[in-house]
Amino acid sequence: MLRLVCVYLFFCLPPPSSACNEMGISLRTLQRWRSDTTPLEDQRYLAVHPTPRNKLSEEEIQRIITITNQPDYQSLPPSQIVPILADKGVYIASESSFYRVLRKRDMQHHRGRSKNPSRKPISTHCATGPNQVWMWDITWLPGPAKGIYFYLYLILDLFSRKIIAWEIWLEESAENASYLVRRGVMSEQRTVPFKPLVLHSDNGSPMKGASLLETLYQLGITPSRSRPRVSNDNAYAESIFRTCKYRPNYPLSGFADLTQARTWVLAFVRWYNHEHRHSGLNFPNALSKA
Repeated sequence: MLRLVCVYLFFCLPPPSSACNEMGISLRTLQRWRSDTTPLEDQRYLAVHPTPRNKLSEEEIQRIITITNQPDYQSLPPSQIVPILADKGVYIASESSFYRVLRKRDMQHHRGRSKNPSRKPISTHCATGPNQVWMWDITWLPGPAKGIYFYLYLILDLFSRKIIAWEIWLEESAENASYLVRRGVMSEQRTVPFKPLVLHSDNGSPMKGASLLETLYQLGITPSRSRPRVSNDNAYAESIFRTCKYRPNYPLSGFADLTQARTWVLAFVRWYNHEHRHSGLNFPNALSKA
């Protein structure tokens, strides 16, 4: 199949962009392959590259290893070793060269009592129907004076974009979040056992509180969280807050009290679930997909 795709790419005019993407090449690469002035075989791997003049010699590499193993430097990273040597009038190689040599010799490891930095995978979920993946977050609503805020808790369904549950409180807490999740479960008439449900959020303290986690465990809901400091992992929850705060009747001067804030958000939720058309769903409203 791969050979057929290669032949198709080489002889067909014009080249389909989808086929180029499937092969992992650019349009310019295909044009170079078709050109009469270039050989059919990719010559990049056969080219002989000259040795850089500033390439480290074996003696310099061994000197780097010897210095980094000395008691005065063995607990320091190259970013500290190179300046210390420079203060003594000694220069062997750049900081990046130190790192490169240590990595090549498998000598660059995490040191100290702190946890080893680790990359967390992207939290990816797919919903084929309603009540399979919920997303929730908290946003600030302006209060009657500067520095006073109300906190809007909101749960959104990934498949239908329906607002499952919401509430406004005067503070952020895992207890409030636990109450909101229970309200959402009751509003959707979800009983245990049912089908699997994932609740996705960011890494805020209310999202990781013991009260909320215990509630999720009791209800059979799987918690999911974004990567640290990556808001795009919870993009739908961020998007609905932007829709909320850019409504024409949104009170930029702030809400007078908690009752006014709840009244306004109630009207917004009714509009969002019944009237708002979602471009990502080919323009139906949320209830038609729920």
